[in-house]
Order: sequence, then C-alpha cells, then structure tokens
Amino acid sequence: MKVITGSSPFGSQTRTRVLLALRLLEDSYARELARVLDTRLSAIQGALRGLERDRLIAGRDAGRTRLYRFDPRYFAHRDLVRYVTRLAEAEPALRDRVASLRRRPRRSGKPL
Repeated sequence: MKVITGSSPFGSQTRTRVLLALRLLEDSYARELARVLDTRLSAIQGALRGLERDRLIAGRDAGRTRLYRFDPRYFAHRDLVRYVTRLAEAEPALRDRVASLRRRPRRSGKPL
C-alpha cells in the first residue's frame, strides 16, 4: 500500500513524507530531509515549521543546524509513532534511500 497521491493524513503530502522520513531517520535536519525526499528545501522547511507549530515534532539547535524529531511530549506520541511506522512500511523506496544514507562523517584522510 502506498500513500495516495493528493491525499494525506497530515494535511499535505510533504508533511506526511517528512514524518515518514523522520520516523526512519529518528532525527534529521531540513537539508538532509530535502535530499532524502528529493524535494525543494523551502517546501521541507515549511512542512517542518508547520509540524513543529502543531507540536508533532520538536526542533533543537545543534550549532548552526536545527535538528528535528518526534516530540516525546506530544499527548499521543506513542500512537503517532506507531501510525507513522505503519505508513513507512508501505514505502520501500523511501526505506531504501534512508538505509543507504551515510549518517556519520568520513574518517579524516580516508580515500573516497
């Protein structure tokens, strides 16, 4: 089953896809989400602002970067995470993109 185009349980397809990616990544930042979802950075930033305003996700500053994750203080946090996890099961292409993503820096001096 795939999330139906034009329909979204979270208000827009971009918001839904951001939540799916955040569930798979645990925490992330706007540019990484734009790269994973192959979407414009401005669209991702708008979705993140809206999701944070709705308190579904929480952002924190890490240096000059703002990291986002599901807000553990959200009243239905466990139910939300379970629901988004189920939705993510229907997105094998997104799961593969996240799995192939390098999440830590390359060791200094290591050849490409």
